[in-house]
Amino acid sequence: MIPACLPPRDVSRPKVPPPPNACDTHAHVFGPAARFPYTPDRSYTPPDAPLEKYLGMLDTIGFARGVLVQGSAHGRDNSAMLDALARRPDRLRGVAVADAGIAPAELREWNRLGVRGLRFNHFFRDGQLHYRGGVPLSAAQTLAPVMAELGWHLQLWIDVKDLPETVPVLKSLGLPVVIDHMGRTDARAGTGTQGFQSLLRAVAVGWCWAKLSGAHRLSRNAPDYTDARPFHEALVSANPERLVWGGDWPHPRVEGEMPDAGHLFELFQLWTPDQAAQHRILVANPAKLYGFPN
Repeated sequence: MIPACLPPRDVSRPKVPPPPNACDTHAHVFGPAARFPYTPDRSYTPPDAPLEKYLGMLDTIGFARGVLVQGSAHGRDNSAMLDALARRPDRLRGVAVADAGIAPAELREWNRLGVRGLRFNHFFRDGQLHYRGGVPLSAAQTLAPVMAELGWHLQLWIDVKDLPETVPVLKSLGLPVVIDHMGRTDARAGTGTQGFQSLLRAVAVGWCWAKLSGAHRLSRNAPDYTDARPFHEALVSANPERLVWGGDWPHPRVEGEMPDAGHLFELFQLWTPDQAAQHRILVANPAKLYGFPN
């Protein structure tokens, strides 16, 4: 049986809106399945979460811009995401999934539509990739030359416990690297682990970016995820110039209570009290990383 995901919660409107041109850098569009079927070999079945619902979420929170990340329920068929980019090129950019056999000409067409990176999966459970349909990091060596030509980055879904041994591989590719969800560790392990400290060093020296997203994936302490806060604060202290924020809407395969994207944004505001750092993380950094106009 393929588990079905819960639908996202209604989004609350934050008391303080984000600044102009703020960007949510991690979300997914799914379906509608009648038009964009889910891959048979998937790890979960999401509820339909099409472009219109995503834009409604952005409007409620007050985000002008968004970045769609290919979700594994669609496997390597990026059609739903590419359709969304084509329909709202003023507002959206994308991170796609592709295996080593894709033609460079197709990647160049995706670039024209607004794709700015490829996502790879190096997150294992019981010796297997946690999400079926993902592309392993080994494929990046073949794809790196055309990615570099296009100015793309490599986004990596990884548990930071595996990051120290992966750093040499990532550096050898010569691409900007973005780590998902603050390294997707277990908040109960604390910030002192070798893996998380390696992420802090990588962000501090500037060769690596991290997404301040997924507090609800590090922590089970909904709705405020207080034990995820030290990870967020450590990354901000390390280097706010290499951070972006994302809500992870519609929160597929959440292990615990379904979060409210509006409340997640309010936690970002609470955990990042410096207004200059907020603006950099929400506006300036995404514009640089995803090629939005200043």
